[in-house]
Amino acid sequence: MATPGITPIVMPKWGLEMREGTIAGWLVDEGTRITVGQPIVDVETDKISNAVEAPDPGLLRRKVAKDGETLPVKALLGVLAEPEVSDADIDAYIAGYVVPAAAEGDDEAPSFAWIEVDGIRVRHARRGPEAGTPVLFIHGFGGDLGNWLFNLDAIAESHPVIALDLPGHGQSDPRLPGHTLADLARFVGRFLDAIGVPRVHAVGHSMGGAIAAQLARDQPPRVASLTLVNSAGLGPEINAAYIDGFVAAASRRELKPVVEQLFADPSLVTRQLLDDLLKYKRLDGVPELLQALAASLFAGGRQAEQPALELEGSGVPVTVVWGAADQVIPASHAQHAPPGAKVKVLPEAGHMAMMEKAGDFNSLLRGHLAEC
Repeated sequence: MATPGITPIVMPKWGLEMREGTIAGWLVDEGTRITVGQPIVDVETDKISNAVEAPDPGLLRRKVAKDGETLPVKALLGVLAEPEVSDADIDAYIAGYVVPAAAEGDDEAPSFAWIEVDGIRVRHARRGPEAGTPVLFIHGFGGDLGNWLFNLDAIAESHPVIALDLPGHGQSDPRLPGHTLADLARFVGRFLDAIGVPRVHAVGHSMGGAIAAQLARDQPPRVASLTLVNSAGLGPEINAAYIDGFVAAASRRELKPVVEQLFADPSLVTRQLLDDLLKYKRLDGVPELLQALAASLFAGGRQAEQPALELEGSGVPVTVVWGAADQVIPASHAQHAPPGAKVKVLPEAGHMAMMEKAGDFNSLLRGHLAEC
């Protein structure tokens, strides 16, 4: 429903599985002049909470959604309109608003696909336009493609995107192609061959950043650009207590203080997030797999390999993004970025900077892609 002079604020879709969100609290009052990107309302999902950022500027004339209310994706949360728009017109707009049919249509297409690569079944997702070099998102140790829930759809508005669960992670088979970064990078290359993608903009988080850097080092024609997020592979230091704690934790009580180290704001760790991680860690073979991978990559509480330090002269454009409050890999490693790389350290963000500062991260990534 389009009405001249009225701009709706709607429930966003964060991630491939989000269907609804709960209003945790408004951050601005009616009558506030809103700027693009300004956080305006906190929303909780079953995965994590985040702030809805204004997609357009305007005057907040009406808060429609109430605190504690659970609403579907694309439901009306509020209304932006200038003073010349009458209250009666706004009332009529709200009364006539219908959740767009496109939101329902999201259920018609499968969110995920599976493909077998070297005998390992891999879950992955593709979104966005068909034309253009895809953006490949690679998650970190113990994570899955859901770690990019605030980023995939935002980038897919202008670029084709691909995200996968690495072998032994998420819903991919609990098997590894090997225990080194080279093994994992080769597997990612074979995955791209299997889905018919010759070249990507690689975006890697934590261990996934080191895998992306290894791919760029070993197969430079395959990588159009590289974005490293709180990345491994830029120095030897790592929080060994976090790695050991994550591998060993077998209950919600044990896992919670470990996972809280990922975020500058530990309140972002929800019960559902912990339950999902425990469900994954209880799969047959996963505890042993994580232990073997950690023993190879982080032996003695140090990073065994630093491929991102070897990218000078590769010709691959690099952007490095870090959360200043990272408790897992020191933010000082951002200073080890290859010569010519763009570096941005985000305040009030921890190891999961792409989640905690999603708007800032998405803006940085869009800018990086536009220049490549």
